[in-house]
Formats: sequence, structure tokens, C-alpha cells
Amino acid sequence: MSSLPFRNAVLTGACGGLGQALARELFAAGASVALVGLNREVLDALAATAPQRCAVYTPDVADSAAMQALAADWIARFGPPDLVIANAGVAGGFETAEAGDLAVMQRMLEINLLGPATTFQPFLRAWREGEAGAVQATRRALVGVASIAGWRGMPGNGAYCASKGGLIRYLESLRAECRGSAVTVHTVSPGYLRTALTAGNRFAMPGLLEPDGAARALLAGVAAGREHIVLPRRIGWLSAALGLLPARWHDALLRGQPRKPRAGEEGATAIPGLTPPPR
Repeated sequence: MSSLPFRNAVLTGACGGLGQALARELFAAGASVALVGLNREVLDALAATAPQRCAVYTPDVADSAAMQALAADWIARFGPPDLVIANAGVAGGFETAEAGDLAVMQRMLEINLLGPATTFQPFLRAWREGEAGAVQATRRALVGVASIAGWRGMPGNGAYCASKGGLIRYLESLRAECRGSAVTVHTVSPGYLRTALTAGNRFAMPGLLEPDGAARALLAGVAAGREHIVLPRRIGWLSAALGLLPARWHDALLRGQPRKPRAGEEGATAIPGLTPPPR
């Protein structure tokens, strides 16, 4: 049994590579887990490994009413969580000159940036209401899975970089708001993970990390109280080093790399709820 301290967790993006790995680690630690995602078959298979300690939900994470209903149901059945991980995310190439790609940006911002806020909101409200007047509040953790792509814009990836950069700033703001309370806020910046989101990438992916290793490092970092978690650490050092280059050199280096497939192109990952189609 794992030594992780978490006993009640809510996990979005639970049917992706990192999400499934996180769910397995949490189940191994003895936690009850709300599995949130869109692939019911994958979620049901995960749930079968700990049927008495989980529930499956399939909302659009950007739908605040659906996420509030999810939170109310989970709390009624299992009590308030001590860990909420906003892991749901989508990725894809983006070209500003193409009008259809504006729908891609809108949907990506809804899932990657609005989604964490709609995920956190009902649980943060429940924690504050439940702890009003309490002698000693229980530690709670909010975790947002961003990306090193949010550290600096990359050619052909403007929508994704904007969504993850915005998420990093949102988490900074939320952390400041929660400072001094029992709620901790953690920003996770993965580099390249071997998941469906990177399967179609045409460019080099240094430091490619397997989801199981990333999940263990993420949860260990949160348990240790680290507010900023980079997976793996060496990719953060590389990205920071590249950031020291003059902007013109940095841009020239990245502009020469193959670009991430756009929606509708071979190798592109699906973006749920994308309407109208970009082509």
C-alpha cells in the first residue's frame, strides 16, 4: 500500500494516459476516487479495480452546472475530497490565418483554462462552508495540470500555449487567494508524456516520460507540499535554458521544427465538443 496521505480524490481527465496512471496510484493508496472523463468504457474498466471506492462521471468539464452537480453527488456519497486534480486537457496545432481554427482555440480555452476553474469551484466552496468555525481545518489540495508549453509561446501551437499559460497564471492567483488557509494550490508542468496527446507529434520530444512515472512524481510532489512540479525536472531546466536565448534566436530555433497536427490533419488528437468543425 502506498504511503500517500490522500483518502478522497476527484480526478478529471481520468481516461487519458496520465489520468489512468493517477487513478491507479490513488487506488493503491487506499483512496476513494471520483473518475471524471468522457470515455465511459475506459472509466468503467478503471472503476472495476476498486468498485467500492469510486464513482464514474462523464460531464463536460467546462459546464459549471454539470460540475456542481458532480460535486454535490460525490460529497453526498463519499464526503468532501482532500485532493482535486484538474487534469482534463486537449491539445492541437493552431493557425491564426485559418478561420476554422478559431473554434479550436475557443474549445481549447474552455477545456484547458475554464475547466480547472469549474472543477475547483464547487469543492472550494464546500470546503469553506464546511470549515467555517472549525478549530483546525483539514489540509486540502487543488492541483492544476498545466504544461511547459505555457512557459513560452511556440509557433503553430498558439491555442495550447495560451490555454496553459493562462492556467499557470490562474493557479498563481488562486494560490495567493488561498495562502494562509488549509487549501494548497499546486501547478504541474509536464514536458512530454507518452500519451495520446503526444502520439501524433512530428517533432523531437526530449525527456519523454512514461505516465506511471509521471503520476508517482506528481502525487509525491503534492504530498510533499511542492507548489510547482515539473515532470521531468530536467525538461524544465532545458526549457529555462532555451528561454535565456534572445527572442529572435529562440523563435528561429522553434520555427524550424515540425508543427503539431491541426484538427483534421493526420495524427491530430480529437477535441471533444468542437463545433463547427475547423475544415
